Amino acid sequence: MSDAAADQLFLGRQPILDREQRLHAYELLFRSGSRNFAEVTDGVQATATVIANAFSELGIEAALGSHRGFINVDEAFLFSDMLELLPRHAVVLEILETVPPTPAVVERCAALKAAGFTLALDDVIQLEPEFADLLALVEIVKVDIQPLSRVQLMQLVMKLKPLGKQLLAEKVDSREQMEQCQKLGFSLFQGYYFAKPTIIAGKKLDHSQLSLMKLMGLLLSDADTAELEAALKPEPGLSINLLRMTNSVGAGCTEKITSLGHAITVLGRRQLQRWLQLLVFASGSQGNTDNPLLMMAATRGRLMELLAGEVRPGDSILSDQAFMAGIMSLMPALVGLPIAEVIAPLSLTANVRDALCDGGGLLGALLHIAECSENGDIAALSKALAELPALSPKAINRAQTQALQWANDIAREKQE
Repeated sequence: MSDAAADQLFLGRQPILDREQRLHAYELLFRSGSRNFAEVTDGVQATATVIANAFSELGIEAALGSHRGFINVDEAFLFSDMLELLPRHAVVLEILETVPPTPAVVERCAALKAAGFTLALDDVIQLEPEFADLLALVEIVKVDIQPLSRVQLMQLVMKLKPLGKQLLAEKVDSREQMEQCQKLGFSLFQGYYFAKPTIIAGKKLDHSQLSLMKLMGLLLSDADTAELEAALKPEPGLSINLLRMTNSVGAGCTEKITSLGHAITVLGRRQLQRWLQLLVFASGSQGNTDNPLLMMAATRGRLMELLAGEVRPGDSILSDQAFMAGIMSLMPALVGLPIAEVIAPLSLTANVRDALCDGGGLLGALLHIAECSENGDIAALSKALAELPALSPKAINRAQTQALQWANDIAREKQE
């Protein structure tokens, strides 16, 4: 397989949450390039290559932190020796519904389980007798709730419960579906209800959030340090949070911060602006760093910043604007306000406003690419990249990995 073929692969991911809607794992969406980008003669080799690169060279394991990654496994890849390159403690092998439960498949799954892998069965909508042996080996059953009526779902769960498996409801698209699955005993959940920004319940901006956004406005209008410090002083809670974050490793600071003025001077305006943006989300999610929307916002901002650096190396202004556009693009879902109202108090440049409101310009194109990557929409991602030849598939993989690492570092530091 050529290097070019190996590059035609992307990393997407979707959060998997527990019953308290805390982040439990990610489904990592690896794809081969066939049918989407370039002809790959050996899809198994291609998928194996990107996984091997991701877990070793790019460091997905580190990016996931304490959370595991669910990996889709088809029949061909199930029998590949390269599957065993994956770190057993960090992944769940998700056996696709297209894998036939042949004796050879059951034997292979038994060997993988004995080797320490955790197995899941994907897209279950009914219990078919021929899957009994395979079902006995898996620890997690992913139930596709979309094609099932309430009665059908209840009947399926009643059959699954005696087997003692962990039940994961996938394709959860509404609060009603989530609550129904919780009542039925599902312990894990996945779907657009949790991860798609447009349908996550929001709330009005509180006092602290408004203060943060005003501070961002001061930064963008190039206010002096004294003005910034004066704006922070009436908000002791925000000041403490800012000092705590400034003292964290992720802020890139090696000396302890002792005052607000010191923090502003040491951090610099660029880093201060980023922490303020993230604090808006943190306050909106009651400090819950496992909130999937908060994690998505942090990751999206960093991803767009890195991609902007690929498109225009050395253009720090574009990179800063890309980071802001990424973070701010998820604000409507968090606070329940239209994007126009969210950005009204901010002195944003025209290209950032166009990207956020209309998806226009280069920043709008980068925002679209980030959204496609998050949703695992490989066809749309391929089309978007065709319009930005400066971005290679390999650069997307690398940037996505680094963005996940960055967001994971933020979550870990806020918990310490």
